[in-house]
Amino acid sequence: MATAMGLRDLLYTPSRFVPDMDWYVSEYARRSEDARAMLPWVEHAYGPDPAERLLFFPAAGSAAPLQVFVHGGYWQESSKEDSCFAAPDFVSRGAAFAALGYGLAPAYRLDEIVAMVRRGLLWIHRNARALGVDPGRVFLSGSSAGAHLVAMFLEDGRPGPGTRIRDVVRGATLLSGLYDLEPLRRTYIGAAIGLTPAESARNSPIGRPHRELPPLVVARGGAETEAFADQQERYVRSLERTGTAVTDLVVGGRDHFDLALGLGDPSGPLGRATLDLMRLP
Repeated sequence: MATAMGLRDLLYTPSRFVPDMDWYVSEYARRSEDARAMLPWVEHAYGPDPAERLLFFPAAGSAAPLQVFVHGGYWQESSKEDSCFAAPDFVSRGAAFAALGYGLAPAYRLDEIVAMVRRGLLWIHRNARALGVDPGRVFLSGSSAGAHLVAMFLEDGRPGPGTRIRDVVRGATLLSGLYDLEPLRRTYIGAAIGLTPAESARNSPIGRPHRELPPLVVARGGAETEAFADQQERYVRSLERTGTAVTDLVVGGRDHFDLALGLGDPSGPLGRATLDLMRLP
């Protein structure tokens, strides 16, 4: 049992498989700081909690498409301030960009974090025109735990009866995601956030796909562990059974952390897939 637990922990610890984790942390921060220095941006509150904030980078024109990025960090780390790195790629192509923040575990339960992200994304939907955004061209992306939070919104993000998730989101890009939390519950991560069996079941999007989803890009790096490969493979199969249009992408030479740096870069397969989804040049 101890051996199995240790292996599971290892396979869900992507930082153990990269040469210099500190480099990635500093690179996210550096690129995000550069984005805030070169582009106009504003911070918006989307809810009453101090953690419910987003950074918004407007497009030059009105009725623009929008890319919203939700950061990872196993629901415990990172921030909206360090998640602006892709803003220049999208703004330079006529789109707006937003980095969505949320409260971190263990101060917040996973149910609360999922609810926060839902509030934030619905706030964007309701305020799209005031932001200069076309409400029919809102796209989402998230990495790791952020991909999980976006996937949860896709399953339960309708603003009310009679609406479809496709009325709120036109497409999404999910990177290195966590879609079945039960294996994670039995690791040090589950222990750190106090993940219960009931929370795991409620917050595992792999068990909840429906037939109203917009087109999705589901991607991981070729250098990721078999645990993340298995998460993606099983989630993509569940989406395909519902008839969802899904691009299943494995990006060679990329790992769990540098994959997201190519989100809006047209020179790489992930950037091309995301920009194509948005119909941007």
